[in-house]
Amino acid sequence: QVQLVESGGGLVQAGGSLRLSCAASGRSVSNYIVAWFRQASGKDREFVARIMRYGATSYADSVKGRFTISRDSIKSTVDLQMDSLKPEDTAVYYCAAGRVSSTETDAYDHWGRGTTVTVSS
Repeated sequence: QVQLVESGGGLVQAGGSLRLSCAASGRSVSNYIVAWFRQASGKDREFVARIMRYGATSYADSVKGRFTISRDSIKSTVDLQMDSLKPEDTAVYYCAAGRVSSTETDAYDHWGRGTTVTVSS
């Protein structure tokens, strides 16, 4: 069993940057596919980015070129560097871990509680 805790959210102006971190305990993040999802108020939770066990990454079209996901196996963390932020990036961001590569929430067994990102215009 792995436990996930997100950190790094906050308030930032449009065009700014934030770095989110997902810290894993119990088992190393290297054993899982780890993804970031987000949920804006009144909307469904949506896929943002994922990193495979062997290091390949993929992104939602809405964040491609602006967000970067990375993993530190020694620290057992997965970070999401978010640049050129837009007001539409405002959401609660969740870290998730699973064994199946997917952009769907159902594929992920372990979730953090989320961290809030607010981008002002």
